[in-house]
Amino acid sequence: MTTSQHNTSKQDTTEEQQENDPMATPNNAGPVFYPAFCFKASPTHFAWVKMAAVDVHRLRRQRGFEGQNIFFYNNHPIRFVSLVGLIVARTEITRRTILTLDDSSGATIDVAILHAEPKKGGATDVAAQTASSVVEDRSTVTTTAHISATERTELDITPLVPGTSIRIKGTLSQFRSQMQLNLERYELIHDTNTEMEFLDSRLRFLVEVLSNPWVLLDSEIEGLRVEAERDGMKIGEEKRRAEKRARKRKEREERDQRLIARRYEKEERRREQEAGVLRVEGGKAMRETRHQRDGSL
Repeated sequence: MTTSQHNTSKQDTTEEQQENDPMATPNNAGPVFYPAFCFKASPTHFAWVKMAAVDVHRLRRQRGFEGQNIFFYNNHPIRFVSLVGLIVARTEITRRTILTLDDSSGATIDVAILHAEPKKGGATDVAAQTASSVVEDRSTVTTTAHISATERTELDITPLVPGTSIRIKGTLSQFRSQMQLNLERYELIHDTNTEMEFLDSRLRFLVEVLSNPWVLLDSEIEGLRVEAERDGMKIGEEKRRAEKRARKRKEREERDQRLIARRYEKEERRREQEAGVLRVEGGKAMRETRHQRDGSL
């Protein structure tokens, strides 16, 4: 094989890899994953990122960020996602309602909605009795109360039945290695113009932001590091102040408890002394009464 043929073959392989994986980079040079203190400069970390279901399934966890519920597209950290789609199924399972959303991107996404804790003395949990049953129309929608995943605010999901177009905002999680969303809020889509505006905005963000690695200059990283250290010092100082206040409050409470205990002991001794005096005087009075009674006989 000539050098020219080898280079052509290598170029074809690279193009094929990029076609199969939109987040692949030339020469397998992966993007830089910046430390968490840099995330405040990210265009995605604190935003409701408009995405397609097929792209949500491309999100990946990254080593070093375990336990933070952060997923990455390229090296963009993402926690909050917004989608528009059609509800194609609604399933009631124990403690959750699952909506299956189809946004015509080539994949569907499940949206989990938490059940509120049943009130004491209230009705039994209907969802537990109808586990894995699919709700087909409005007449079969359960009356179980639902809440948002993060703030635990009450959600009325009565309108969310198959055939309804909605825009949802949710946090990310995985269930059996599959991406899913946890519902935070939603709005109904009543016209195609709203849907098309969302799709246009979603596509622009994918092309202009998500498809390109997030890049920071060394000076920007250093500035963010200094800012994080300064914030950390402030947090540490606040923590020390809070601990000092808690320590003083505890000492004051212990001092008050000791004072109350001493007063109680003093009061008990006084009552015991008074009781002793009363016993002596009572015995003396009884003897005098008995003596007078004997003398009168």
